[in-house]
Amino acid sequence: MRTLVFPVLIRGGKPTPLNSFVGAVVFCTLNGYLQSRYLSQFAEYADNWVVQPCFLTGFALWLIGMVVNIHSDHILRNLRKPGDTGYKIPRGMYREGPLRKIALRVACLPSFLSPVNSQRGLFEYVTAANFLGEIVEWCGFALASWSPPGTAFALFTISTLLTRARQHHQWYHEKFEDYPKSRKILIPFVY
Repeated sequence: MRTLVFPVLIRGGKPTPLNSFVGAVVFCTLNGYLQSRYLSQFAEYADNWVVQPCFLTGFALWLIGMVVNIHSDHILRNLRKPGDTGYKIPRGMYREGPLRKIALRVACLPSFLSPVNSQRGLFEYVTAANFLGEIVEWCGFALASWSPPGTAFALFTISTLLTRARQHHQWYHEKFEDYPKSRKILIPFVY
Protein backbone atom coordinates (compact mmCIF):
# COMPACT_ATOMS: atom_id res chain seq x y z
CA MET A 1 0.00 0.00 0.00
CA ARG A 2 2.74 2.45 0.97
CA THR A 3 4.50 2.00 -2.37
CA LEU A 4 1.60 2.45 -4.77
CA VAL A 5 -1.46 3.88 -3.02
CA PHE A 6 -0.13 6.40 -0.49
CA PRO A 7 1.91 8.53 -2.97
CA VAL A 8 -1.12 8.85 -5.25
CA LEU A 9 -3.49 9.84 -2.44
CA ILE A 10 -1.32 12.39 -0.59
CA ARG A 11 -2.10 16.05 -1.26
CA GLY A 12 0.68 18.44 -2.11
CA GLY A 13 3.42 15.91 -1.48
CA LYS A 14 6.83 16.08 -3.02
CA PRO A 15 7.36 14.02 -6.17
CA THR A 16 8.88 10.60 -5.58
CA PRO A 17 12.18 10.09 -7.42
CA LEU A 18 11.86 7.42 -10.10
CA ASN A 19 14.70 5.33 -8.66
CA SER A 20 12.99 5.27 -5.22
CA PHE A 21 9.70 4.24 -6.79
CA VAL A 22 11.29 1.50 -8.91
CA GLY A 23 13.31 0.27 -5.92
CA ALA A 24 10.18 0.08 -3.79
CA VAL A 25 8.24 -1.79 -6.48
CA VAL A 26 11.10 -4.26 -6.99
CA PHE A 27 11.50 -4.80 -3.25
CA CYS A 28 7.76 -5.28 -2.65
CA THR A 29 7.54 -7.67 -5.60
CA LEU A 30 10.50 -9.71 -4.36
CA ASN A 31 9.19 -9.73 -0.79
CA GLY A 32 5.73 -10.81 -1.97
CA TYR A 33 7.27 -13.57 -4.04
CA LEU A 34 9.43 -14.86 -1.17
CA GLN A 35 6.54 -14.77 1.30
CA SER A 36 4.10 -16.52 -1.02
CA ARG A 37 6.69 -19.02 -2.30
CA TYR A 38 7.57 -20.08 1.23
CA LEU A 39 3.95 -20.32 2.35
CA SER A 40 2.78 -22.19 -0.74
CA GLN A 41 5.76 -24.52 -1.29
CA PHE A 42 7.72 -25.05 1.92
CA ALA A 43 5.63 -24.27 4.99
CA GLU A 44 4.08 -27.18 6.84
CA TYR A 45 1.26 -26.44 9.23
CA ALA A 46 -0.95 -28.70 11.30
CA ASP A 47 -4.53 -29.02 10.09
CA ASN A 48 -5.69 -26.97 13.08
CA TRP A 49 -3.00 -24.25 12.76
CA VAL A 50 -5.56 -21.48 12.22
CA VAL A 51 -7.07 -22.10 15.67
CA GLN A 52 -3.75 -22.31 17.53
CA PRO A 53 -2.84 -19.45 19.92
CA CYS A 54 0.25 -18.51 17.88
CA PHE A 55 -1.77 -18.00 14.70
CA LEU A 56 -4.69 -16.28 16.45
CA THR A 57 -2.39 -13.90 18.33
CA GLY A 58 -0.48 -13.13 15.14
CA PHE A 59 -3.69 -12.55 13.20
CA ALA A 60 -5.02 -10.23 15.93
CA LEU A 61 -1.75 -8.25 15.92
CA TRP A 62 -1.81 -8.06 12.13
CA LEU A 63 -5.40 -6.75 12.19
CA ILE A 64 -4.66 -4.18 14.90
CA GLY A 65 -1.53 -3.06 13.04
CA MET A 66 -3.45 -2.73 9.79
CA VAL A 67 -6.17 -0.59 11.41
CA VAL A 68 -3.57 1.64 13.10
CA ASN A 69 -1.55 1.91 9.86
CA ILE A 70 -4.53 2.79 7.66
CA HIS A 71 -5.93 5.20 10.24
CA SER A 72 -2.58 6.94 10.69
CA ASP A 73 -2.01 7.23 6.95
CA HIS A 74 -5.51 8.71 6.67
CA ILE A 75 -4.58 11.39 9.21
CA LEU A 76 -1.32 12.16 7.39
CA ARG A 77 -3.02 12.37 3.99
CA ASN A 78 -5.56 14.82 5.35
CA LEU A 79 -3.17 17.18 7.13
CA ARG A 80 -3.19 19.45 4.10
CA LYS A 81 -6.39 20.86 2.75
CA PRO A 82 -6.59 21.35 -1.03
CA GLY A 83 -4.14 24.09 -1.99
CA ASP A 84 -2.12 23.92 1.26
CA THR A 85 1.62 23.51 0.92
CA GLY A 86 2.87 23.99 4.48
CA TYR A 87 3.71 21.36 7.05
CA LYS A 88 1.48 20.59 10.03
CA ILE A 89 1.75 18.55 13.20
CA PRO A 90 -0.33 15.35 12.98
CA ARG A 91 -3.04 15.32 15.62
CA GLY A 92 -6.45 13.92 16.27
CA MET A 93 -8.56 11.60 14.22
CA TYR A 94 -11.23 11.44 11.61
CA ARG A 95 -14.82 11.43 12.84
CA GLU A 96 -16.63 9.84 9.89
CA GLY A 97 -16.13 7.27 7.21
CA PRO A 98 -15.66 3.54 6.74
CA LEU A 99 -12.32 3.36 8.57
CA ARG A 100 -13.90 4.72 11.74
CA LYS A 101 -16.56 2.00 11.56
CA ILE A 102 -13.88 -0.67 11.18
CA ALA A 103 -11.84 0.80 14.03
CA LEU A 104 -14.90 0.86 16.28
CA ARG A 105 -15.30 -2.88 15.72
CA VAL A 106 -11.78 -3.59 16.95
CA ALA A 107 -13.01 -3.42 20.53
CA CYS A 108 -10.19 -5.49 21.99
CA LEU A 109 -7.64 -2.68 21.58
CA PRO A 110 -6.24 -1.13 24.75
CA SER A 111 -7.58 2.42 25.02
CA PHE A 112 -4.25 4.08 24.18
CA LEU A 113 -3.97 2.01 20.98
CA SER A 114 -7.54 2.53 19.86
CA PRO A 115 -7.67 4.90 16.88
CA VAL A 116 -11.01 6.18 18.12
CA ASN A 117 -9.89 6.91 21.68
CA SER A 118 -11.48 10.09 23.02
CA GLN A 119 -11.24 12.01 19.74
CA ARG A 120 -7.50 11.23 19.54
CA GLY A 121 -5.36 8.99 17.41
CA LEU A 122 -1.98 7.46 18.16
CA PHE A 123 -0.32 10.65 16.89
CA GLU A 124 -1.22 12.14 20.27
CA TYR A 125 1.23 9.66 21.81
CA VAL A 126 3.91 9.01 19.17
CA THR A 127 5.44 10.80 16.21
CA ALA A 128 5.41 7.76 13.93
CA ALA A 129 2.00 6.16 14.49
CA ASN A 130 1.89 4.91 10.90
CA PHE A 131 5.26 3.19 11.34
CA LEU A 132 4.10 1.63 14.61
CA GLY A 133 1.06 0.22 12.83
CA GLU A 134 3.20 -1.22 10.05
CA ILE A 135 5.63 -2.80 12.53
CA VAL A 136 2.78 -4.39 14.51
CA GLU A 137 1.25 -5.57 11.23
CA TRP A 138 4.42 -7.36 10.07
CA CYS A 139 5.20 -8.77 13.52
CA GLY A 140 1.68 -10.19 13.57
CA PHE A 141 2.20 -11.70 10.12
CA ALA A 142 5.52 -13.22 11.23
CA LEU A 143 3.86 -14.77 14.27
CA ALA A 144 0.82 -16.04 12.35
CA SER A 145 2.92 -17.49 9.52
CA TRP A 146 5.71 -18.75 11.80
CA SER A 147 8.02 -18.50 8.81
CA PRO A 148 11.64 -17.43 8.26
CA PRO A 149 10.69 -14.96 5.48
CA GLY A 150 7.96 -13.44 7.67
CA THR A 151 10.36 -13.09 10.60
CA ALA A 152 13.10 -11.65 8.37
CA PHE A 153 10.75 -9.05 6.95
CA ALA A 154 9.42 -8.13 10.40
CA LEU A 155 13.00 -7.56 11.61
CA PHE A 156 13.82 -5.58 8.45
CA THR A 157 10.69 -3.47 8.96
CA ILE A 158 11.58 -2.77 12.60
CA SER A 159 15.16 -1.74 11.80
CA THR A 160 14.16 0.43 8.83
CA LEU A 161 11.14 2.14 10.37
CA LEU A 162 12.81 2.68 13.75
CA THR A 163 15.52 4.69 12.00
CA ARG A 164 12.97 6.65 9.97
CA ALA A 165 10.83 7.27 13.07
CA ARG A 166 13.82 8.78 14.88
CA GLN A 167 14.53 11.03 11.88
CA HIS A 168 10.89 12.17 11.67
CA HIS A 169 10.78 12.87 15.42
CA GLN A 170 13.93 14.98 15.23
CA TRP A 171 12.61 16.84 12.16
CA TYR A 172 9.31 17.70 13.88
CA HIS A 173 11.15 19.04 16.94
CA GLU A 174 13.38 21.18 14.71
CA LYS A 175 10.52 22.42 12.49
CA PHE A 176 7.90 23.17 15.17
CA GLU A 177 8.61 24.99 18.43
CA ASP A 178 5.24 23.87 19.76
CA TYR A 179 5.75 20.18 18.96
CA PRO A 180 4.53 18.21 22.01
CA LYS A 181 7.52 17.45 24.25
CA SER A 182 5.78 14.45 25.81
CA ARG A 183 5.19 12.73 22.47
CA LYS A 184 7.37 9.63 22.12
CA ILE A 185 9.01 8.43 18.91
CA LEU A 186 7.39 5.06 18.23
CA ILE A 187 6.09 3.24 21.33
CA PRO A 188 3.48 5.04 23.45
CA PHE A 189 4.81 6.10 26.88
CA VAL A 190 8.09 4.19 26.33
CA TYR A 191 10.18 5.24 23.32
